[in-house]
Amino acid sequence: MLKDGYTDVPDGKVVTAVTHLEMRAAPRMRDTAAGTPPGTTNVVLRIVQKPTLDWYRDLYFRVGADWLWTSRLVLADDQLAAILHNPDVVIFALDRAGVAVGLLELDFRVKGECELAFFGVVAGEIGQGFGRLMMQQAISTAWSRPIDRFWVHTCTLDHPSALAFYRRSGFTAVKRQIEMIDDPRLSGILPLTAAPQVPIIKGRVSV
Repeated sequence: MLKDGYTDVPDGKVVTAVTHLEMRAAPRMRDTAAGTPPGTTNVVLRIVQKPTLDWYRDLYFRVGADWLWTSRLVLADDQLAAILHNPDVVIFALDRAGVAVGLLELDFRVKGECELAFFGVVAGEIGQGFGRLMMQQAISTAWSRPIDRFWVHTCTLDHPSALAFYRRSGFTAVKRQIEMIDDPRLSGILPLTAAPQVPIIKGRVSV
């Protein structure tokens, strides 16, 4: 159990505070920051049936590398395919002019629940309002099934606006955790240039 005050973190590790949020009922659409963002004539949010692994990994990397997303990058092909091709996992891509620039993934594999598993857009599309469009789709799809809980978790490695956005969208914070992981940039899972806002601490160098 963590004690109050400072706790040393081993070199080569990354620590983040994780907040779990949930909805227990579908919100009214006007409560979900409804509205179609301007300039979306060449933007389409489409469902992707049984995506190829290469396509998925490429989009997951482009959306998530700067937030240190790694969980799907370390899975073997058969493990990843078992998730992506499960009928209870629903994947949407936000396409701009035919190029995927956003990922929305919903996981219904636990009976009575839906997890907002992955949600984000590539760096160049942040701030364009597409999050509202994607969240409307997420809420509509989640509550179209017989669930009583729609949930998501975010952390301090995510975009600084993520937590506030989820709360505005109708989620309520219910739990907080501390997570410590190996820095994926030091193991080669992600390039050293990923997430420049998170310093890499390798340890002191002897002189």
